[in-house]
Amino acid sequence: MASHLHKTEIKPKPWGSEIWFAHTEKYAGKILEIKKGHRYSLQYHEKKHETQYIFSGKAKFTYGTDKDHLQEKILNQGDKIDIHPYTIHRLEALQDTLVFEVSTQELEDVIKLEDDYGRSGKGNNSKMDKKLSIKTNLTKKK
Repeated sequence: MASHLHKTEIKPKPWGSEIWFAHTEKYAGKILEIKKGHRYSLQYHEKKHETQYIFSGKAKFTYGTDKDHLQEKILNQGDKIDIHPYTIHRLEALQDTLVFEVSTQELEDVIKLEDDYGRSGKGNNSKMDKKLSIKTNLTKKK
């Protein structure tokens, strides 16, 4: 199979943005830009296995297999975490944080359990994320 050049997708999120730089039949790669004081949803994946690397910043990682008994760990630049299917997890940026994520290719495999921005259910909703991103940015500027 020949190599090919493709465009990077930037997905606005209410907590920052995702830059999708790879999405193939076998793997995916993203950069998460999480703004200080924001966090992504408390979530898990049924199939997706991912590794997140803290490239810059500082974040609180919440994780576990039982929503009522989650653990927390502070992650600093250079730390990495492997997240297996059915592990409940969330990252909260204590500073502006850049996270490099590589995973299996199931990018829509997200089950949201809690969300600061009112998103819920299974999968990603790019239109809602974009609207919430604009609203979050306008609110922060006031």
